[in-house]
Order: sequence, then structure tokens, then C-alpha cells
Amino acid sequence: MKTLVIVSHPYPEQSHAIKALEQAVKTVPDVEIRNLESLYGQDLNSFDIQAEQAAHNTADRVIYMFPVHWFNLTPMLKAYMNSVWTYGWAFGPEGTALKDKQFQVVATAGATEFTYSPEGVIECTMDEVLSPLKASAKYVGMNYLKPIAFFEAMGADESKTELFQETLIAALSK
Repeated sequence: MKTLVIVSHPYPEQSHAIKALEQAVKTVPDVEIRNLESLYGQDLNSFDIQAEQAAHNTADRVIYMFPVHWFNLTPMLKAYMNSVWTYGWAFGPEGTALKDKQFQVVATAGATEFTYSPEGVIECTMDEVLSPLKASAKYVGMNYLKPIAFFEAMGADESKTELFQETLIAALSK
């Protein structure tokens, strides 16, 4: 199974967990990684749409990996989806490029798992926070897989970061 991993972090120089997860993904066979900030800097309008769509076209599984940013996607990843998932390609007449592909979110959060619970301060789960991505994937005919969320990622020590990496490698190796 060929996997495309789209990585985004709004502050790449501050990224620890996402960088570690990206390094771990590089060890998995048949994975293509496209780090949006490495490719396009912070320019939300500079995507090479043909190249990005071509990368999606050849993948069986698409993973969007990012830190939850104010309970949402990163600004770059949202702009990316708006630009790449186009009418006529991803949806609408003849737009079936993503149909039947697997879609999964790998997200990090600085907060605890309790924060992302009905009893926590935001009173909703990570699955609920990520529901717009689920809706988007379903809308274009993708098979939405359960997200993989890593909590307390901000300031995670080496052993916790290694556990994140091992968990992700195991999930991608299935």
C-alpha cells in the first residue's frame, strides 16, 4: 500500500513531536512525505496544485499530520485543502480522484487527553474536533480511518516521543 503523508506545522522551528513523527515515517516502506512548510514556506497561495494532486493520485492511503492549532487544522493545511481538493478533481462532475482511498489524521496536541473529553475544558473529544476532516473525506468518497492522536506532545520527553514514533510506525505498517 502506497502512503502519502502531508505534514504541516505553523511554527516548524518549534516543532518537536511532528518532526520526530516525520522522521519515524521515513522508515516505513512505500511512503511519500510532503512537508508543506518545507516545500512552500509560509505562502498560502504558492501550492503546485498539479504536483500535489499527482501525489494524491498515486497513493492508496493519505495521511494529514499536524499539530492541532486552535482546535483546527494548521492555516497552511486548510489553505492546501482549499487549493488542492478542487471541483472536478476531488468532487463534483468527474471529480473522483480521492474516491475509495483511505484517509487518516495524525495529530498532536499540547494538552492532555482529558482536555479533549466531554468533562474537559473544551467539552469535546479529539474525534469531534477533527469532524470537519471526517466530513471532507466522506464528501469526496474517501474511507475515513480513526485518527491517531498524541496528547501532551508539547515538551514531551525522549521516551514519550519514542513511544509516539513506535505507535505511528506500527499503525502505518498494518
